[in-house]
Amino acid sequence: MLAQRELVPEGSAIAKALDYSLKRWVALTRYLDDGAVPIDNNAVENLIRPWALGRSNWLFAGSLRSGKRAAAIMSLIQSARMNGHDPYAYLKDVLARLPTQKASEIEQLLPHQWMPG
Repeated sequence: MLAQRELVPEGSAIAKALDYSLKRWVALTRYLDDGAVPIDNNAVENLIRPWALGRSNWLFAGSLRSGKRAAAIMSLIQSARMNGHDPYAYLKDVLARLPTQKASEIEQLLPHQWMPG
């Protein structure tokens, strides 16, 4: 890569790409020294893609209050997924039970304690 860099004109797109890679060479090759480090971050990228795609849409939630409500719902959906629940079934059950749930037992509706009713 160093030899090829010398052949490429300064300021070209290829030169910028090679410079970028050379500056990060240690990080780019870390997986060679540690078998626990994955060669890519595709798994993480796939997990955050829905949030990254929606980010620009959330700027236009209508108001700060609407944005906070959307964030709360998205947090519940993601928490339900992380606890192995189907988000739709979780929200449907929780919203149906919420009006009659005792205030002292409201924690039972949180994703990490929820049992389908």
